[in-house]
Amino acid sequence: MLTFEEYEYTRPDIEKLQTEFKTALEQFKQANTFVEQAEIMEHINRLTSDFSTAENIMYIRSSIDTNDSFYQDEREYFDVIGPQFQALQSDYYQAVISTPFRAQLEDKWGPQLFKLAENAIHSYSDEVLPLLQQENQLVSEYSNLVASAQIEFHGKTLTLAQLGPFKESLDRSVRKDAMNATADFYASNEDHFDRIFDRLVAVRHEIATTLGFKNFTELGYVRMNRIGYDAHMMKHFRDQIRTYVVPLAEKIRGMQSRRIGISQMKFYDEPLHYPEGNPQPKGSPEWILENGQKMYQELSRETGRFFDYMKRKNLLDLVAKKGKEAGGYCTFIDNYDSPFIFSNFNGTSSDIDVLTHEAGHAFQVYSSRSIGIPEYIWPTTEAAEIHSMSMEFFTWYWMDQFFGNDADRYRYAHLLESVLFLPYGVAVDEFQQRIYDNPDMTPSERKAVWKDIETIYLPNRDYDGQPYLEQGGFWQRQGHVYEAPFYYIDYALAQICALQFWQRSLHDFDEAWTDYLALCQLGGSKSFLELVTTAHLRSPFEDGTVESLMDFIGEWLVDHQIS
Repeated sequence: MLTFEEYEYTRPDIEKLQTEFKTALEQFKQANTFVEQAEIMEHINRLTSDFSTAENIMYIRSSIDTNDSFYQDEREYFDVIGPQFQALQSDYYQAVISTPFRAQLEDKWGPQLFKLAENAIHSYSDEVLPLLQQENQLVSEYSNLVASAQIEFHGKTLTLAQLGPFKESLDRSVRKDAMNATADFYASNEDHFDRIFDRLVAVRHEIATTLGFKNFTELGYVRMNRIGYDAHMMKHFRDQIRTYVVPLAEKIRGMQSRRIGISQMKFYDEPLHYPEGNPQPKGSPEWILENGQKMYQELSRETGRFFDYMKRKNLLDLVAKKGKEAGGYCTFIDNYDSPFIFSNFNGTSSDIDVLTHEAGHAFQVYSSRSIGIPEYIWPTTEAAEIHSMSMEFFTWYWMDQFFGNDADRYRYAHLLESVLFLPYGVAVDEFQQRIYDNPDMTPSERKAVWKDIETIYLPNRDYDGQPYLEQGGFWQRQGHVYEAPFYYIDYALAQICALQFWQRSLHDFDEAWTDYLALCQLGGSKSFLELVTTAHLRSPFEDGTVESLMDFIGEWLVDHQIS
């Protein structure tokens, strides 16, 4: 069995691919029967999978080592040819929605394919191809700038991820130093971050107006495949978070302040939940992986087979190291039927969060990898995050394997962080909407917007006078703002769904797990709201969903309070 190191990367010949794709597309248009057209679709899908396979192998290897010149060159190549392939897909989707055999195709694949196709058509034209290439290049520039961080800290040279443990130190001065070290890196590169974002906003606005949209906010919703809901419903969701979650979050911060013995919480105190220190995994990354394998084998037959596959084929790169990109992700390598998990372990409890979160993504795509068409392997992103965030909660019962006697403290803090995240998640979304609704803002005006939004959703955050953060620079560390606009609120939508799975699992784990398993197997064959209904969850947009969930969590936290 091939391991990831043996997966073959072949640079796509874009001219050859264009010729073959266009030939197949012409055959698709001229097909006289549904059967003939369906066979040609399979050929086009193989071309798409070939391109995706090369792109993902390139992306993984270039993000594992940003100093690898070969794959950095390949990344630059894909920044250019990616929009050219998008042009081919747009033409294909136009043919799909116009086919005289559409009714039969809908019977075979369902309506979701056609909704996705229409969004793809609306978000592309040949006029914007050079602009899309510029956008890709700017996103790569941001990623490489963050990955370049080499921070001198207490006699060591560290990446941003490697600073993580120091932000949870029992020594308050160390926590403050770690916060300042991170902020100082962004502050020292502030002009560069500002220039990148200035150009991104301008390019994205031009793409949107060229395509006939009022601004990028409108186009952003189309790109994110917001099917079945709109900006008005999203605002209503943000309002629910403001009304029902922000007060609970402030109560949680008050409880935390008393628990750790701090009279006035500062930003650098927020990561510390317990006076004796946060729970930490009791072993090395290799030990975590071994225990993760055992956990997934015990959770279910399906997850056991999945994780055995991941481990056997070396489809995980977990540890933070020099030159590695920040963050974590899961992607899928089509032609090898392989999910891949990327993360930056740093010795904190977040290592376990990442293991379960990204494994949730990987398990979903592993479960739906044979669904039949590339468009359905993944769901839209707000639905995809349900799988990842819910897996964090379904694995609660195995946390003793990682944290020993600290397992209850981990679970309690994990639930706290799940609630505390929600106001920040919607704050990022509102920030982006304001920015793209007003694309001519200056960098200082954007930072003022962030400060204003912080007072709404994070009213008691105190940066203790750190100049860069006080002036509103915090958002620049949120890579999604640069790399995937309007994605971030998907985590908040999904968190409300994941918390429902958690609530249900407390009463009937097997029933909740059965619904989760079925949800994973559906992949992206339905829209977000349809998937939510299928999983027997309440829509995050529905009045009462957030309120009732926060009421339950508030009571649970009191009943299970850890001093």
